[in-house]
Amino acid sequence: MSSLKIDVIKDKILSENYFVLRNITYNLTRGSGEVVRHKREVYDRGNGATILLYNRERRSVVLTRQFRVATWVNGNADGMLIESCAGLLDADAPEACARKEAIEETGFEVGEVTKLFELYMSPGGVTELIHFFMAEYSEAARVNAGGGVDDEDIDVLELPFEKALAMVRSGEIRDGKTVILLQHLQLLGMMD
Repeated sequence: MSSLKIDVIKDKILSENYFVLRNITYNLTRGSGEVVRHKREVYDRGNGATILLYNRERRSVVLTRQFRVATWVNGNADGMLIESCAGLLDADAPEACARKEAIEETGFEVGEVTKLFELYMSPGGVTELIHFFMAEYSEAARVNAGGGVDDEDIDVLELPFEKALAMVRSGEIRDGKTVILLQHLQLLGMMD
């Protein structure tokens, strides 16, 4: 496999409103020596972490439901999306972020956390790398009602694992990171 050569022609910031949107023009020299010019917009929203809370004894998972404006703009009628809890790293290490989001969004303080992998979720235009985690929860680990902080309005959903899988099949759960985590939990056979 030959390596590509990238020569940046222009890297212009278009917006620094909430995150950073850049317009990048570059020449890409292919392995064959052919040079191709690309013009792309790249959205840098920072990296994130997501965590799936599961309970083997109850055969259940904890997910969240909240309004996501981008889905509403793209045809999701009420804009509500069911997801595993997640957030941007900001200055936190990935595991610390996952733990913090679990408490803030679901109200559960988790013990042992398992890191699964890191994935680019939309590499065609978004820089974000998401760190994926799982942790077992119990009712005794509930420290508050969850629901998020500041301007968040999050519903906490405790669902039977089989129902969550059925909701993926029916299209009720359409968040990529959540589908990946639910399927990974199924692949591990931990809920059998």
